[in-house]
Amino acid sequence: MNNANVWFFVALVVALAVIVSRVYFKVRAVRRSRAETWDEQMIGQLRSQGYAPFNEYPVDFFLALPDAAACEQARARLEPEFSVDLKPLQEESGFSLHATKSMRLIVPDMQALSRRLSALAGELGGRYDGWAA
Repeated sequence: MNNANVWFFVALVVALAVIVSRVYFKVRAVRRSRAETWDEQMIGQLRSQGYAPFNEYPVDFFLALPDAAACEQARARLEPEFSVDLKPLQEESGFSLHATKSMRLIVPDMQALSRRLSALAGELGGRYDGWAA
């Protein structure tokens, strides 16, 4: 291999690395914004149905967790801020954790809670399934 071929190969590898990293970071941003957009859309939909932005409403949050131990860890971190109950999942193995909190429906607050509950569920080997008011 001559010098020109080596430099061409190095340039090609660097270009591919840059492309792969850009794709990776774009996909991460899209996933994050999709969840935040969902919170924003849900709150907009509720407001169009008459929910006032400065009134408090009971909001239900749902997490699917792999076992009772994960549920107890989540419960310990969520109570007393949330009222928490658990039940076994019917369709799959694991448990459903239902947490309720009375709060105002404000987009940044809901996005922060969704991020927090997503991180908690991921840390415990489960998933955050969203909220309803």
